[in-house]
Amino acid sequence: MRGAWVVAATLAAAVGFAGCQSATAPVGTAPTLKGVPAGLHVEGVPPVPLSLVRQAAPYTDLRGHALVDWHPTKREMLVSHRAPGAATTQLYRLLSPLGGLQRMTHGADPVTRARYEPLGGRYVVFERAAGGSEVTQLYRLDAPGVEPVALTAPDERHALLAWLNTRSELIHASVPLDRTADGGSRAQVNTTLWLLDPLHPDRRRRLAVLPGSGWYATRTSRDDRWLALGRYRSANASEIWLLDLSSGERRRVLPAAADPAPMQATHAPLDFSADGRYLYLLTDRHGEFRELARLAIADGRLERISHDTPWDITEASLSHDGREVVALANVAGRRELRRYSTATLAPLPAPDLPAGSLAAPRHHRASGELALVVTHARAPSQVWSAAPGRAAQAWTQPLVPAGLDTASFTEQQVVRWKSFDGLEISGLLTMPPPRHTGRRPVLVHIHGGPEAQASVGFLGRTQYYAQELGVAIVQPNVRGSSGFGKRFLTLDNGRLREDAVRDIGALLDWIATQPQLDPARVLVSGGSYGGYMALAVAARYPERIVGAIDVVGISHFLTFLKNTESYRRDLRRVEYGDEREPGMAEFLDRISPLTQAHRITRPLMVVQGRNDPRVPYTEAEQIVARVRANGTAVWYLRADNEGHGFARQDNQDYQFWATVLFMQHTLLR
Repeated sequence: MRGAWVVAATLAAAVGFAGCQSATAPVGTAPTLKGVPAGLHVEGVPPVPLSLVRQAAPYTDLRGHALVDWHPTKREMLVSHRAPGAATTQLYRLLSPLGGLQRMTHGADPVTRARYEPLGGRYVVFERAAGGSEVTQLYRLDAPGVEPVALTAPDERHALLAWLNTRSELIHASVPLDRTADGGSRAQVNTTLWLLDPLHPDRRRRLAVLPGSGWYATRTSRDDRWLALGRYRSANASEIWLLDLSSGERRRVLPAAADPAPMQATHAPLDFSADGRYLYLLTDRHGEFRELARLAIADGRLERISHDTPWDITEASLSHDGREVVALANVAGRRELRRYSTATLAPLPAPDLPAGSLAAPRHHRASGELALVVTHARAPSQVWSAAPGRAAQAWTQPLVPAGLDTASFTEQQVVRWKSFDGLEISGLLTMPPPRHTGRRPVLVHIHGGPEAQASVGFLGRTQYYAQELGVAIVQPNVRGSSGFGKRFLTLDNGRLREDAVRDIGALLDWIATQPQLDPARVLVSGGSYGGYMALAVAARYPERIVGAIDVVGISHFLTFLKNTESYRRDLRRVEYGDEREPGMAEFLDRISPLTQAHRITRPLMVVQGRNDPRVPYTEAEQIVARVRANGTAVWYLRADNEGHGFARQDNQDYQFWATVLFMQHTLLR
């Protein structure tokens, strides 16, 4: 692969690194370079040789499936999948286990979330946003190949929340956008709930106007009297409300009025019991980790269910008959199934499922059969189902290009190190196969969020770095990551922000002690908040890394808070700090990578979507300009048809190829 870099560097010297690239070849000769996708603006990146494209092709064509919804009456389901030749992930109807896929949606924008009409499955309602803008709209799809019917107005952001149980009407939320406000920003954002008949969208009825953002809903009670509402205030504080669908009145049930104030605990509604007496939920009010519990609606009594599990419960599903509830426990980044009786709250035997980390548990409305997604390091995601008295059954088969043996992919292993203050930090290490000998170069890839977690799963095209380039991959869970208790989650808040960066400094110390890793060849990367971390590490430890890759990352907290969509601003202030408070603006300015850009002396690669509503593209533009002004080499990719990360296959592939070239220019020299 070093030869590929030599070819690219020679060609780049001839045409210049700046500006858009071209794959035009002299008449009568075969092209040797890959063209740039339409809508992708490229600066400073050398041309991509076709030899690299061909060698990496199997890794860009790994395709799994995700569970979207069961049909309410038939044993069939909706899955999301990116088919061969398709630009984006779309919806498919799956009529039987391992059956053929019938494509339901088409278009340039991905579709991953949808629900069947719940009584007979007569049609599907799905969400879709254009160009990565996240201005989600609702559509009704009556049959495959039929043009979808728009259900919502395009001047707001909409979300499908829940269906009624007794008739085919759904509840959706609408939030106004900054582009529709005077001056392009809003001081106050409200969330409006609507009741909508998808067959008659012009007759929708307003249910309630909720103050602020962060509201979501899960289910209605079986008699459609109550809607369970959640309100996210921060990663460590959230509430549960009940909305009376007849009167529009709402009342907070958790934390209750009698709870000690302030109640720093999370509460997330799940579903109502079949008899309407209980609301099942997740909460960490009893300790460090989020438990499965249920609330007696009549008297507010709270019963713990999964207190025997010293890990966060991340997802759960209640069978429609109300007899069992299954939950996923986040055991050191691997999600395992727990099953409980609702009659006794006692554990039940879990079904025998294939090895891997689980996601998206969902019971079939009629039969109670459980479907979920299984993923592990050696195969793309796969949909399975399980039912009492029957062996688990695969519904989808991952698509793996011929000649690529994913069974040989390296498993992730948990590693731990002590940070500057003695706090133990952990992460996942993926080592190259044994044929790559000697101390290996290291890619440190930091997750976003920051309230997220590097967890066990399939690495997709990232495996190319380990398998073919011989790069070791470390995915750290720095302080502020989820999955390690609610105290750990707060250790990077506000003025503690730089402590998370120092966790990476301690990781660099640990790498130097590992005989299989090369401390002189470390590249740091990350997306979203991880992009900020990559920039911050590049500014704080320039002499200890060879380069940094920032994907849709924050470069300056003050400009980020000013320009992010208003419906997100207050929620982010809780995490990063409220710039309106005395001294906080000065602190946020001082620690921002843009302010410290003069210290970024190693090559930098920046990737950004022009339509990103979370981290606006101006965050990328300003760090690119500032670092270049210092004389540091910067590679820049900006897609005008993307948002918070690339979703289109052509853009994803080009970002991947450019990343490989960047590694060869920095990490593998």
